[in-house]
Amino acid sequence: MTTATRTNTPLINVPQSVTVLTKEFIKDTAILSIGEATRYVPGVIYHQGEGHRDDLVIRGQRTNADFFTNGIRDDVQYFRDVYNLQRLEVLKGPNAMIFGRGGGGGVVNRVLKEADGTSVREFTVWGNSYPGARMTADIGQAINENWAARFNAMYENTSSYRDFVHLDRWAVNPTVTFAPNDTTTVKLSYEHLHDNRTVDRGVPSQIRPGNAFPRFPYDTSSSTFFGNPLLSYAIADVDIGMAIIEHDFENGFAVRNATQAANYNKFYQNVFPGGGANAGAVNLAGTSSNLSSYNNETDRSNLFNRTDVTYKFDAGLTRHTVLFGGELGRQSGLNYRQSGFFNGVDSTITVDPRNPVSYVPVTFRNNGTTDANNTYNLNLGAAFLQDQIEITRYLQLIAGVRFDHFDLSSRDRRTGVVLGRVDDLVSPRAGIVYKPIDNLSIYGSYSVSYLPSAGDQFSALSPGLVIAPPEKFVNTEIGVKYDIVPRLQFAAAVYDLDRTNQRIADPVNIGFFLLNGQTKTRGFEASLAGYITDAWQVTGGYSYTDARIANNLSATIVAGNRVGLVPYNTFSVWNKYQFDPMWAGGIGVIHYSNFFASSDNTVRLPEFTRVDAAVILTLNPTWRAQLNIENLFDQKYFSTADGNNNLMPGSPRVFRLQATARF
Repeated sequence: MTTATRTNTPLINVPQSVTVLTKEFIKDTAILSIGEATRYVPGVIYHQGEGHRDDLVIRGQRTNADFFTNGIRDDVQYFRDVYNLQRLEVLKGPNAMIFGRGGGGGVVNRVLKEADGTSVREFTVWGNSYPGARMTADIGQAINENWAARFNAMYENTSSYRDFVHLDRWAVNPTVTFAPNDTTTVKLSYEHLHDNRTVDRGVPSQIRPGNAFPRFPYDTSSSTFFGNPLLSYAIADVDIGMAIIEHDFENGFAVRNATQAANYNKFYQNVFPGGGANAGAVNLAGTSSNLSSYNNETDRSNLFNRTDVTYKFDAGLTRHTVLFGGELGRQSGLNYRQSGFFNGVDSTITVDPRNPVSYVPVTFRNNGTTDANNTYNLNLGAAFLQDQIEITRYLQLIAGVRFDHFDLSSRDRRTGVVLGRVDDLVSPRAGIVYKPIDNLSIYGSYSVSYLPSAGDQFSALSPGLVIAPPEKFVNTEIGVKYDIVPRLQFAAAVYDLDRTNQRIADPVNIGFFLLNGQTKTRGFEASLAGYITDAWQVTGGYSYTDARIANNLSATIVAGNRVGLVPYNTFSVWNKYQFDPMWAGGIGVIHYSNFFASSDNTVRLPEFTRVDAAVILTLNPTWRAQLNIENLFDQKYFSTADGNNNLMPGSPRVFRLQATARF
């Protein structure tokens, strides 16, 4: 496992919390999205993402950009698929030493299937309770002793438990591996993903008598759609090419160079609960709610090159694994937003929440002020050094530092004005691991990360942002990892994560910012993964997270408030039991205590417990059938949100059937 250190380090020796979800787990649970997968990761909450992107809250820090593919940044806002996943790695706590900017709460790394010479012919067809189907293919083969190829593909056309919501997506991912000798490997891959879906922002809250707080979700069917489904859609086309060259010099030195070129074209548009005197909330009488609308275009090109050099050597009684290298990158793109005007005039429209679908015509235009209309260019360079030191068989140290040069310029297409900011960031990390016995480690760690002033999606620079220094994240952590038996791992950690330099709008100097915003997160996480017996497999964990606003960020987001979308308690566990070579069963439980929809603590979502189940039939090595039931007891609940009036009802009971053929 290399996510946390970029070296071949066993998880038990990594002084930071890491959760790994395997492709087998993802298949057994019939999970189809990154968000659903992370429900089984302690400390991670799935954010609604406005219905058009992956969005997570990790240890109280929201992110829609801290996603990586094979260790390289993949930061545009879109929904990633799981069809080509080998495993999903979630590192919690900042680790800029390895990943660079951002990652204040942690990062998510997709490790994709590769052409490793394994002969595989696997085809799967899916269906569920709603019209539509999904198909995947995984074909791999060694061509000769030096060459191997693999091809993964996916097509999905499905409906939803939500009225009017539809998804049409497909993807292909060919990979080739060339190994001219035992010490050199060249891996080439390309992925194209097309995603066309209805943007669904959920339902609003409702005003209470006396305007009392907290408010709760409007009581309606879990299928009720608010907005205009014909004008609410997202289209994403993603192309990612990657080349990885690895060479072992067989003298302690090894080098890995990875180059990624990616192009993203993304457009989304939505009509959703928002605007008006109640910001979209249903009035006390239950007779009116407001809708707003806008669209947004994001085009981005990424080019990254990263070189990792490792050197293993002994110095006296100590053993060292040194990592050093650098990263170069360029990102350029366009942000363009248009506000929607109903009947060409009004920024909001009133609807009856008992019939909240509106087909009133909407005209979209850039308002010339607050709507983004800018291009940007980012040039970055980084150098890093890390040393893992084995002092004795009982004691290990890790220390590292990274220097980042972050040069961002933004051009306003309306005025031609170009603004820029340069940040030079120094991010240290340190850890200590004590192993009283080989299968038990006790660790402590310290790590730092920064988020530059333009944010994680390169919003247009303003005179106020140009002079604003980066936000800073500092994580201290103490934990334990215990391999109960060789195939069963337990881990637990307590941590303290501080975020400082959050920007607060200056009420006196409009367009400028005060830099005294701060949040504090304290938490405990525990996880269990592996085989309790040869037949009983488990993946799960518990987290307690107390994420608080440390000082006033606005008139409504004040010191002492809980950070939005962060329950105090979450618990999830998936159990799979192999009754015999033919039959297996699975049972999963996901529990959230109540949580607020946003950090103003105006709307609270109730606690819920969801139970899932699976029956798996393996007829022979060729044929496998699987039935999954999500929300077995048909619990009504709200799973996530995006602010106080975009609240997402959880799915009622749904059946998913898949059949797999292997040749």
